[in-house]
Amino acid sequence: MSIRITILVEGATELVFKKKLREFLETHLPKGMMPRLDFFPYDGPIPKGNKLRSRVKQLLQSGKNKADVVIALTDVYTGKQEFSDAKDAKKKMRDWVGNEPRFHPHAAQHDFEAWLLPFWGTIQRLAGSDRSSPGTNPEQVNHNKPPAHRLKEIFHNKGKKYSKPLYAERILEKNDLLVAAKACPELQDFLNTILNLYALEIVDGEVKERAH
Repeated sequence: MSIRITILVEGATELVFKKKLREFLETHLPKGMMPRLDFFPYDGPIPKGNKLRSRVKQLLQSGKNKADVVIALTDVYTGKQEFSDAKDAKKKMRDWVGNEPRFHPHAAQHDFEAWLLPFWGTIQRLAGSDRSSPGTNPEQVNHNKPPAHRLKEIFHNKGKKYSKPLYAERILEKNDLLVAAKACPELQDFLNTILNLYALEIVDGEVKERAH
């Protein structure tokens, strides 16, 4: 019987990540061990406080669709000053939900699109632009222009209509998540939460058996 993992995400852009995540896990997990992935998108930030606690409790206890593991994935940049950084976001979600080992809080620093920036060559090709990368550390790109804004800008400047879900899927399509994980510690942490369920982890850009 496979593990059922429910992942709470903020919207359609993160939802397209499901296909790539499945592809990644199918490549690296032992045969026949693929978990059931249920993505639950919100049209905006995921719940906070007692609402998040109640939702997690419900998912872990409900009938035939009962989750074995619940992961919450939030952006640090939500349009409001709710979190100072990814560490703060994860701590607050943990505090809200309480001592529940089946719950795993995660955060994209500053937003999900940071995990797309390592594929800048693909972004340039899709945008038809030779604009240089905004930095070598995707999760530190901000300066009042979080990664999502950088992507919108490069496409807009070339006269293209930027659709976040559409281009996120196209950017991820032929690229390796391990490349992004090596550049983005928060993405690596997220992937390791799932890999650890199978005694695996990412080390030096490779998926290996987890050290005992």
